Amino acid sequence: MADNNTLLDKLDTLVARYEEVSTLITDPAVIADQKRYVKLTKEYKELGDLMKARKEYVQVLAGIDEAKDIIANESDPEMRDMAREELDKCEARRPELEEEIKLLLIPADPQDSRNAILEIRGGTGGDEAALFAGDLFRMYSKYCERKGWRLEVSSANEGAAGGIKEIICSVTGEGVYGTLKYESGVHRVQRVPATETQGRVHTSAASVAVLPEAEPFDVEINEGEIKWDTFRSGGAGGQNVNKVESGVRLRYNWKNPNTGVVEEILIECTETRDQPKNKERALSRLRTFIYDKEHQKYIDGIASKRKTMVSTGDRSAKIRTYNYPQGRITDHRINYTIYNLAAFMDGDIQDCIDHLIVAENAERLKESEL
Repeated sequence: MADNNTLLDKLDTLVARYEEVSTLITDPAVIADQKRYVKLTKEYKELGDLMKARKEYVQVLAGIDEAKDIIANESDPEMRDMAREELDKCEARRPELEEEIKLLLIPADPQDSRNAILEIRGGTGGDEAALFAGDLFRMYSKYCERKGWRLEVSSANEGAAGGIKEIICSVTGEGVYGTLKYESGVHRVQRVPATETQGRVHTSAASVAVLPEAEPFDVEINEGEIKWDTFRSGGAGGQNVNKVESGVRLRYNWKNPNTGVVEEILIECTETRDQPKNKERALSRLRTFIYDKEHQKYIDGIASKRKTMVSTGDRSAKIRTYNYPQGRITDHRINYTIYNLAAFMDGDIQDCIDHLIVAENAERLKESEL
């Protein structure tokens, strides 16, 4: 029973904090401080989940004690049978609940609940790499559709033979970054390109980067120092896109706090016909870029502590291979292999992400020694 008590003790220490936070989020002074309010509402939700689990855990432990007491002291066989049933039910639920509580007690990555910026770039392999990057974009679009997330393209650069050289989009919804972060890295494809006459299998690659979208108050930007240019968008999109200067280009000099070096950041946004909307998206990408750079130290710190890097660290690491001749997909981080490539490329990637989440949670449990 000692283990149960330590778990219960941990939960009991959080009750007062839960009550304190629930009072704070109704305080007008706290509501006025947007940064603090957002932080506290997130904490309130996390603590609320723990309180719910604590309530059930207390009930399960009480149920076990009560059932044991009836079995030991009750003479009515029917009552004892009912108590045995109750005991079995509670004993089966207890270890499941303990695992759930242990995971809830691990501090969540504060970025997980954020929206994300998704960047896909064709890598080595020329036209074929651009075609594969296009396939990955379609895969993520379909996946976002299934999840009920909104995906909006902010800039795209098409390949000469079709596909995509580079595409940048924002994904909005619930828990987007916490799910999509596992996709960051190099994706490798093995297949016979459409341009190949000999039927030989080629290997090419595309890189995916998923960045947590920064909130306006996460980074300080001196908007007066941003240099804006407007230009006509090229490419398809009807006459309006080409005649109206709706494309925007943003230049900003930013001093990297980790290195002290001043870097010029250049961001273009051409996707909508509405210049103010394009400006808004360019600003959002600027915030995310700076936020990502400033948080690289934090990410490197996590990565250096971990034996296997499931979701953080090296964006140049090869994470997955898509083998078309064999209809096989392999995720190299967790040795996960499945043979349903067509469905996977159609956005059916949740099972792979679930396996990655389980692997990372196991690692975090080990780290926290709960």
